[in-house]
Amino acid sequence: MIKNLITRRALRISQHPKIPLYLFALEAREVDLVADVARIYRNEVGQLHGYQRPEKKPHVKQILEYLDGDDVLFPNGLILALSSSVRFRGSRGPNPSDGLATIGMLEIPLPDSRDAPRPALIVDGQQRSLALARTRNSNLPITVAGFVSEDLEVQRDQFLRVNTVAPLPRDLVTELLPEVNTQLPTKLSARKLPAILVNALNQDGDSPFRGLVKQASTTSSKKSETVVKDNSLLQAINASLSPSGVLFPYKDLSSGITDTSTIRNILVIYWKAVRDTFPDAWGISPNKSRLMHGVGIRSMGQLMDRVMERVLDEVDIKNSDEVYSRVMAELALVEPHCRWTKGRWPEINFAWNELENITKHVTLLSNYLIRVYQKARMGAS
Repeated sequence: MIKNLITRRALRISQHPKIPLYLFALEAREVDLVADVARIYRNEVGQLHGYQRPEKKPHVKQILEYLDGDDVLFPNGLILALSSSVRFRGSRGPNPSDGLATIGMLEIPLPDSRDAPRPALIVDGQQRSLALARTRNSNLPITVAGFVSEDLEVQRDQFLRVNTVAPLPRDLVTELLPEVNTQLPTKLSARKLPAILVNALNQDGDSPFRGLVKQASTTSSKKSETVVKDNSLLQAINASLSPSGVLFPYKDLSSGITDTSTIRNILVIYWKAVRDTFPDAWGISPNKSRLMHGVGIRSMGQLMDRVMERVLDEVDIKNSDEVYSRVMAELALVEPHCRWTKGRWPEINFAWNELENITKHVTLLSNYLIRVYQKARMGAS
C-alpha cells in the first residue's frame, strides 16, 4: 500500500517570483513513488506530449551497477517539476530565513495507486531515476531540486536548457523547439524556425511529407512508414534560409519578423511538385529511392532555390495552383536526367544507390541537377 504523503525538510529558494523552487532529499525508492517520466509522443490529432527520450538501457545498467556497490557517493541530483498539490510550511523560531532561502517542511502527496498520475515529472535525471528505482540501496538519500509548475512549456524550456552541455539528440530538440515560446539561448533560437517548418511539413494535411518524417516521437509501429530523416529536411531548409537561398527574403532581420506562412507554402508547393514529378520514387525507403535519402532531399532542396526563384519572379505565391503548374514544368526539364531508383547518373558516373548523405556527394549531385536545369532552361528559351 502506498502511503499518501512524503514529508521532507526543504529549502525554499527565493529565485523566481512566480515559480517556487525547493531543495530537498528523497530516498532512492521514493523517487519512483513521486515522479513520472514524461515520454515524448504525439496523440491521434498530432499534438505533441511530453519531452523525454526513450530509456537508454546500457546507461541505466551502468548507473545501477554503481548504485548497488558498497561505497556510493552520488551527488548527481534530479530536477523535478512538482505539481501545485505540494505544500511548504516554513519553520518557526530563530532564523528560519536569511532572505535567500527559507527552511521548512515540504509535503508531497502521493497517488492512491501506482497507476494514478504522480505529483512530479522528471525534467533532468531520467536514466538516473530508472536506476534508483531498481537499486538494492533503496534507502540511499538523493538530492532533488524541484520547481512547482504544471505548465508543459516551462518544463520543456528547462529540459532543453539543462541539456545544452551534453547535447540532446537532434531529432528530439527539433521536435520540442516549436513548442517552446520562451526566450531561448542563441544557438537554440536559430534552430527554432527550421524546426517549426519540419514539424509543419510532417503534420500538415496538405504537405507531401505528412507522416513520412522520422521524428523523436515516432513510435516503433510507425517507423516503417517514416522514410525521411528530419535532419535531412532540416539541413535542406536551413540552406534555403541562408542569404543565398530562396527563403531568405521572407525573414525581416531588422524587425525580427518572419513570414513563416509564405515560407511553408513555398516548401509545400515545391515538394508536392517533386512528389508528382517522381511518383515512383516518392514515399518509399531510402534504400529503394535516393530521392527520400538525405542526399536526394538536400540536393533537391538546393535545386528548389533556383526553380522557385525563377517561378516567384513571375507568379505571386498566393496563386498557388499557377505556381504549382509552373514548378511542375520546371522540374520536367530535369526529370529525364534523374536516376533515383535504378541506373547510373549521367556525367557524375555514380550508380543510383552509391550516393550517400555526405557533403561531397550532396555537392556533386546538387551541382549536376542545377547544371542540367540551367542548360535545359537555355534550350527551352
